Amino acid sequence: MAAKVGGDSDEPIAEINIVPFVDIILVILIIFMVTTPLIMKPSINVNLPKAASGDETTPSKLGITITKGGQILLNGEESSEEAIKNYATEMSAQKPDVQAIISADRDVPHGQVVAVIDAVKSGGVKKFAITIDNK
Repeated sequence: MAAKVGGDSDEPIAEINIVPFVDIILVILIIFMVTTPLIMKPSINVNLPKAASGDETTPSKLGITITKGGQILLNGEESSEEAIKNYATEMSAQKPDVQAIISADRDVPHGQVVAVIDAVKSGGVKKFAITIDNK
């Protein structure tokens, strides 16, 4: 009696070949590694002042940044105090309890921060937060 080698056997395959699965996973990993730097948003380098006390804030659609050079950014795009006031007016009309989050470099003059706060409040926004680094 001779045993069949290969051929038409009615027996189910008892082994799973995982090599194709591993190949697919490695390709997906490479895709993630290549696209992750493209997806991440570039950040603005701001040296925030340090404070021991501070509360967590919720993300806001009214994010204002003042860089060391005095450049004012509204949601990451260059802006002016007048544009901030107009945008704050729009946001407060849409959502009356909107909160502005102001991030200013520690070397920015106090007067410029006050001018931005004034623009936000003139636009009708009642609540604002100033971003800090915890000690």
